Amino acid sequence: MVRYSFPGKVVLVTGSSRGMGAAILEAFARAGATCIVNYCNDAEGQNRKDAEETAEKLKALSAPVHVLEADVRRYDSVEALMKQVKDVAGGLDILVNNAGVLRDRTVRKMTPDDWSAVLDTNLDGVFWSSKLGAEILRDGGRIVNIASIAGIVGFHGQANYAAAKAGVIALTKVLAKELARRGITVNAVAPGVIQTPMIAGIKPEMQAEYEKQIPMGRFGKPDEVAHAVLFFACEESGYITGQTLPITGGWF
Repeated sequence: MVRYSFPGKVVLVTGSSRGMGAAILEAFARAGATCIVNYCNDAEGQNRKDAEETAEKLKALSAPVHVLEADVRRYDSVEALMKQVKDVAGGLDILVNNAGVLRDRTVRKMTPDDWSAVLDTNLDGVFWSSKLGAEILRDGGRIVNIASIAGIVGFHGQANYAAAKAGVIALTKVLAKELARRGITVNAVAPGVIQTPMIAGIKPEMQAEYEKQIPMGRFGKPDEVAHAVLFFACEESGYITGQTLPITGGWF
């Protein structure tokens, strides 16, 4: 059952070839939006393959779909992406900053590359996409950032991830103020542990420990995050901006 309606709206979800990003785009596709699948090239070509498979699923829902490659870590790549979005879709109504990576290690063991890889994608990528995306975002548009509960409470072994996601939450507040005059809202969701390929990077014993601490007794589902994103993206939420919504099953 479709709870929201986005006909004629163009939505870009970064890092949407699979996992949570793909689930978010599927929810938008079911609500009638034009969907832009974004992926970053990898040596094996797996990301492109995943993006094309996601696109086929969205097309099966009768959604207009475009598949565009870009590395959100690079300003020039994001700049080219936004130009492509404007060329193929005429502009942008909704930007969801979802692209992210994990490189969990204790501070003592964390390498400079571990630190930079996460900050470059999870924070710089949100900044470049928001800065350049705002240039093609129509007035009254929406930006929704995928933060994390890690950015609020911090977890052992996630100094890089927690710092990046805390930065996303702070950036959300600043962007909300700067873009308000155009009627553009900027909000974030802060998921807990969600059943996506990314949790494979969390040790099984740690996953079990987390699950015991969650009042609802289970991990979240990608579509449960997706529906929160759709809420922030809909017209009815137009007076909500600068906020971060935890999606954690009661955890913390």
